Amino acid sequence: MRLPYLDKIWGKKPRKSDKKKKGTSNYAYAVTRVRAMKSKLLPKETYPRLMNMGIDEITRFIQESEYKNDIDELAMKYSGADLAEHALNRNLALTYAKLLLITAGEPNYLISEYLRRYDIWNIKTLLRGKQYNASEEEILETLISAGELTYTTLSELAAMESYEEIIEALNETDYYPLLQEEYDGTNLAYIENELDKMYYSGLFGVIGKPRSKDRKLFARFIKLEVDAKNMGTLFRLKKAGVEQLDEIMPLMIEGGLELNTEKLASLPYEEFVEALRKTRYWDAISGVMVPDMDSLTGLECRLLKFSLESATTYSHVSPISIVPIMDYVIYKNNEVNNLRIIFRGKEAGLEDELIKDQLVVI
Repeated sequence: MRLPYLDKIWGKKPRKSDKKKKGTSNYAYAVTRVRAMKSKLLPKETYPRLMNMGIDEITRFIQESEYKNDIDELAMKYSGADLAEHALNRNLALTYAKLLLITAGEPNYLISEYLRRYDIWNIKTLLRGKQYNASEEEILETLISAGELTYTTLSELAAMESYEEIIEALNETDYYPLLQEEYDGTNLAYIENELDKMYYSGLFGVIGKPRSKDRKLFARFIKLEVDAKNMGTLFRLKKAGVEQLDEIMPLMIEGGLELNTEKLASLPYEEFVEALRKTRYWDAISGVMVPDMDSLTGLECRLLKFSLESATTYSHVSPISIVPIMDYVIYKNNEVNNLRIIFRGKEAGLEDELIKDQLVVI
């Protein structure tokens, strides 16, 4: 299904990374608007109630909230968990588009660059979908037009027959050289990691050597995020028995806040865990550090919760800055993820406890 009218609201024309910061920053106005938007997020007390509902009941419940227009717009085309998935994606994209409309200067520049992560997400989804022969509708269901690739562009890409066509259609974007030169249709894990590295390298390039308070705060957000991603990758590799530096280091993202990835990569699993005790992350993850840990879901949830709590703390310390805006960005994304987990968990018939374990609620 194509909804070209949405291009008027979300997404911009793909282009090379040549945008410069323009205009005067409007932090006081933007933060006031953002705090009002954050007040409309679902309170944590909502989630236990949702767990006691069926899919249609949950849909009706959130239809009385900020998701009403999204559900109303799409209810003629979809139903059940599919309706929820499309409505959540639409709402997230429109929310971030609104965020860009109410910001100017520095915050607009930094947030728009941060949101390019959705281009990376969408490209990964498209390539993965083609590799596993997913239908056009299955691919569309998981695309989120919150970056620079428009909804119409993403719809056209999803309809293409092969990954080669998709890559060629991206020939005017920053991602084309990497995809065209490196992706052969089978090395998806490698290309996904390279796209992540490209994204963070681009973000750090945008930040430059941060001199302003806001760029320093923004850089801290990104560095914390890099540490979390690297930690998850290290756990995954070490649990799989991978110990060779030349196998681990190419998967690490440069620019983290605290973790010395090369040192950690060289340690056996037990010493690796022991080394993490000395980091700021230990209190957040210690509760899931058990010898027979067979899933990273708990670890990833704890790290995300740490990021959310850090954002809130710094938001209070720096009330008129980029921090409250970033705080809202990641809380909104977390709310959508939580709702998606509940909908899909209910659809799959998962036990409530298993669904709850995947939620990050603060």
